[in-house]
Amino acid sequence: MEKKQFKAESKRLLDLMINSIYTHKEIFLRELISNASDAIDKIYYKTLTDESLKFERDDYYVKVIPDKENRTLRICDTGIGMTKEELDNNLGVIAKSGSLQFKKENELKDGYDIIGQFGVGFYSAFLVSDDVTVISKAFGSDKAYKWHSKGAEGYTIEPYNKEKVGTEIILKIKENTEDENYDDYLEEHTLKTIIKKYSDFIRYPIKMDINNKKLKEGSEDEYEEHIEEQTINSMVPIWRKNKNELNKEDYENFYAEKHYGFDKPVKYIHTSVDGIVSYNAILFIPEKTPYDFYTKEYEKGLELYSNGVLIMNKCGDLLPDYFGFVKGIVDSEDLSLNISREILQHDRQLKLIAKNIKSKIKNELENLLKNNRESYEKFYDSFGRQLKYGIYSDFGMNKDVLEDLIMFYSSKEKKMVTLSEYVDRMPEDQKYIYYAVGESNERIEKLPQIEVVLDKGYEILYFTDDVDEFAIKVLMKYKDKEFKSVSSGDLGIEVDKKDETSNEEDKENKELFESMKEILADKVKDVRASKRLKNHPVCLANEGELSIEMEKILNSMPNNQNLKADKVLEININHDVFRSLRNIYESDKDRLKLYTKLLYNQALLIEGLSISDPVEFTNNICELMK
Repeated sequence: MEKKQFKAESKRLLDLMINSIYTHKEIFLRELISNASDAIDKIYYKTLTDESLKFERDDYYVKVIPDKENRTLRICDTGIGMTKEELDNNLGVIAKSGSLQFKKENELKDGYDIIGQFGVGFYSAFLVSDDVTVISKAFGSDKAYKWHSKGAEGYTIEPYNKEKVGTEIILKIKENTEDENYDDYLEEHTLKTIIKKYSDFIRYPIKMDINNKKLKEGSEDEYEEHIEEQTINSMVPIWRKNKNELNKEDYENFYAEKHYGFDKPVKYIHTSVDGIVSYNAILFIPEKTPYDFYTKEYEKGLELYSNGVLIMNKCGDLLPDYFGFVKGIVDSEDLSLNISREILQHDRQLKLIAKNIKSKIKNELENLLKNNRESYEKFYDSFGRQLKYGIYSDFGMNKDVLEDLIMFYSSKEKKMVTLSEYVDRMPEDQKYIYYAVGESNERIEKLPQIEVVLDKGYEILYFTDDVDEFAIKVLMKYKDKEFKSVSSGDLGIEVDKKDETSNEEDKENKELFESMKEILADKVKDVRASKRLKNHPVCLANEGELSIEMEKILNSMPNNQNLKADKVLEININHDVFRSLRNIYESDKDRLKLYTKLLYNQALLIEGLSISDPVEFTNNICELMK
């Protein structure tokens, strides 16, 4: 037996790796299975370059064998194995990768790549074991060797009797502690779960002997244990299959198996890209919003695989926030992984994949909108709010991506319409895209401000989400048409000649309105004759960038800054109420004060704003009733 010491820097690295590099202890099984898969890949490569060799896939597999009684876990493979020198060099020098050396010496063919690069994955075994044995027989050798280590103090190498080519790793699982239940790594269920999570798409079978109970022959209630060898992993992932082999049900089953949602996706996207960076992806656009989608707890991202091995469960960098509802996977051999393979290095390949995915999602949503309007509207009902947030966020940087995907309810069509559909219907004399804001379509339809716009035959878009007006303020215009609120001071609509007043009437009205403005003090910026009201006596208009609806939303937030929109009280001078105002203007100042306050509070209620002094309001009504 030959006793050897790890080099001093390897001791420090081993300690660092066990305590710092790996976040989750269960990663050890992923690493050891990946190494086993690499070893089989090397055998496969040999068959490509040596015609005397044959590669029979059934002969190659990985086997995981837990032994509770002896507290050991074995991971065996039928791969290329290691010589004594390779055991010494690859396992005796931490961070020296045999796979990396193999890749340098051989130009891989047939799409096979080897994921191991850093040579530290094997040492993740010490996360769950303080006694590790490796027995290996190399391809083409008639000798086998056993490598053994109990940690940083060193290792031994000695000859061993092993008939078949391959490697067997034996872990003596640690005893439980207060913080960690190491027994889990001897449980069939836990091991199967870890394999399915990280190594489900390793291209070779991962086998386990599973204890199954079955009824004893001739008995109705007595069972006997039955050992059955099962293949745990799926091996061939759906995203590597030819699209022609798959149907809608296959994709929906995959969606359900991955627990992406309890609904069925409205759209699935299966794409394979070969180029500067190659990858396969299956993306799903859900129909329904997850219960936690609009909470801080929701984590966006796609599952990221490298060569079929799960690297990240949620890679948020692959999706922009506004497409955060998309579920799915990306698998690439071209990614730059960090030393623990738990976190992806932010590199050019990742950014390029993310850019391509963003374009693909946008194109597919546009196609859905064009070709399957009903499905798109179901999707939009769930996630339209997210798209509008995308326009509003990041100072409008993404508005060009999203502006053709958003929809609003139309006063004319009585259904959801796109901005493009609205603009295409605009009459030649219409200057603006008109919109009205309210809590619901029903509330908006009762707003006095919409009368003049509808009378002109112009279409109005209804904004009922709190983000709508904020998004439109960022968007500013669509196809060179500016947006205009029906509550805006200037609607850009010419007044009919019959509604114009004489100069003498204007002078009298001006004095009356100034008196009303004085009564309301700082509550309004101005009082004036309305050019928009037809049947209602009064309404509020606003001037400036902050609208009345935006004031309500901002002041309902926890960091209420008590922001105020510049409000204008508009009076319908053709209404009977205005004639009453003019009659009492000279003769009864107290009555004018009463009417003015009532009209202002009435305008507030129409807008859905609260009245500052409800007691005064009710007293004023009582005074009026006298």
